[in-house]
Amino acid sequence: MTIPAEIDTPEIIIDRDVLQRNIDRMATAVRAKGLHLRPHVKTHKVPEIAEMQLAAGAVGLTVATLGEAEVFAEHGAKDIFIAYPLWVGPRQAERLRRLAAKARIAVGLDSREAAETMAASLGGAVGEIEVVLEIDSGHHRSGIAPDAAVDVAQAAARAGLRVTGIFTFPGHSYAPGMPLKAADEERLALGKAADLLTAAGFPITHVSGGSTPTATLTGNSGATEVRPGVYVFGDAQQLELERCAAEDIALTIAATVVSRHEGTDVIPRRVILDSGSKVLGGDRPGWATGFGRLLDHPDARITALSEHHATVVWPEEATLPALGDRLRVVPNHVCIAMNLVDDVTVVSGGEIVDRWRVAARGRNK
Repeated sequence: MTIPAEIDTPEIIIDRDVLQRNIDRMATAVRAKGLHLRPHVKTHKVPEIAEMQLAAGAVGLTVATLGEAEVFAEHGAKDIFIAYPLWVGPRQAERLRRLAAKARIAVGLDSREAAETMAASLGGAVGEIEVVLEIDSGHHRSGIAPDAAVDVAQAAARAGLRVTGIFTFPGHSYAPGMPLKAADEERLALGKAADLLTAAGFPITHVSGGSTPTATLTGNSGATEVRPGVYVFGDAQQLELERCAAEDIALTIAATVVSRHEGTDVIPRRVILDSGSKVLGGDRPGWATGFGRLLDHPDARITALSEHHATVVWPEEATLPALGDRLRVVPNHVCIAMNLVDDVTVVSGGEIVDRWRVAARGRNK
């Protein structure tokens, strides 16, 4: 795709045709496994994309924060899961009560103390919110061991909360060679927790798992739904993990060559782009080959980022771009890039067709 001449750089561009293809492909793959799709919209934060996902068959939306839930409920979403172990005090409880008047709301939980505090804060509205226990399936971030699920569920029930399910985030799947292992560990952890809770008398109706690397691997685990997010766009991490191909990348950052250097024996051959960390984000896993990738130049490497500079080391055998050339950059972590801009350019067939506001940008609480 040629970057439209009307675009000033740096600018996030979304290819609507690729986006729609990604949405449809994931919906079909998940449906074929007998699972529900509840995409994580923290990736894009855009109501128009959520509408596309729901139209393709998603049963509801996943968010990370109350603020994100408020944005998407305001835009008509009727089934929202806040997949985060919220600490709910009086102010958060009031926001949850207002949300519950607009949509079905479920929230994450991973401790007895959080359950008791949430219930006390919700007061008479305690029965309006569903609680889903977070299970640690190997990522070792938040979440409880499967063996602890019954104890936390009983504490929540005594406090008056409705425990309806369990969820996990197999975040350790975001590393080379790990998606299959993480999917297997997810299966074991969710299965064990569900069995224990069911035996203890809890009606577990929601068993939620899946990240973008593992969503299509989830199956035969007792899971009822998966919550991938990055799949709508793809990013450089997914490219390197081979969980998507170059033709699946729906979001790129248009950038201009602002400085050019042929290099010497001691200084690398390089160009500088105007897409620094303030638009790309600074994420770089230890296994990644750079701070992003150039979609049309896979052998180039982004070796350093400043706020407004991206240093790109260029292969010796390839022609160094000219000053003023415009290149397409794929961020390492697309969720961060989307949270850095107010709006994005939408193209179809290489032509600008729309601009979308990143409505949930900055809604971090």
